[in-house]
Amino acid sequence: MASRNVVEVVSLVKEDKWPSVSWAPFGLCGPQLSTTDISPKRTVGFLGFGRISQATLARLIPFGITDCIYTSNPTSTPTPARDNDLAKRHGLDSLVRVNMDQLASESDFLFVLAPGGPSTRHLIDEKFLKKMKRSSVLVNTSRGTLVDSDALAKALKEKWIWGAGLDVVEGEPNVPADHPLVQEPRCIVLPHVGSATFQTRLGMSTLAARNLLAAIDGNPSLPAELDLKKYKL
Repeated sequence: MASRNVVEVVSLVKEDKWPSVSWAPFGLCGPQLSTTDISPKRTVGFLGFGRISQATLARLIPFGITDCIYTSNPTSTPTPARDNDLAKRHGLDSLVRVNMDQLASESDFLFVLAPGGPSTRHLIDEKFLKKMKRSSVLVNTSRGTLVDSDALAKALKEKWIWGAGLDVVEGEPNVPADHPLVQEPRCIVLPHVGSATFQTRLGMSTLAARNLLAAIDGNPSLPAELDLKKYKL
């Protein structure tokens, strides 16, 4: 949505401006996620590379993603064997852990999927955004505090990056209509609805109920227990 200028193009229809828009070969265009014969390389970046990031990568593969880069908690142990396995499994040219500067400068689409908290506050700041490609798109579906909203609004206004898709914003739900990011035409802001489907919410409540019943019954393990030791950011 962010790469295809959805806010701008939908407003053309809603404000009855479509008839006044002259067609042009590159009019209303934006960067494409999928690869093509004339654009055969696409690099996705992940800030944080735990289970959600890895599941997101798997869903991106059909778009022809060729390379994946990511950053992790500096204290976490490198996992080259896992990375090689993932690269082979998904048919990637490369999957490597990089530093923040490389993540910024090499990502075509950057997905922010790391925990919130003081240690990750404003990891995406003005310095980081200035190093990103002008054609790049930032997607944050984790915690709003990871992205400096003022810096992102400035980056969009001054076109340091192409666009942003946000399901979370710092200070939510107190995000008024005059918020700088809401006002940016190349920024999609959603009210934290990433899990908002009937099926997903039913699944979440079912897992919680089964775990609760198991705990009440005194079972030593939960039916939907998550072993966090298996995942490293």
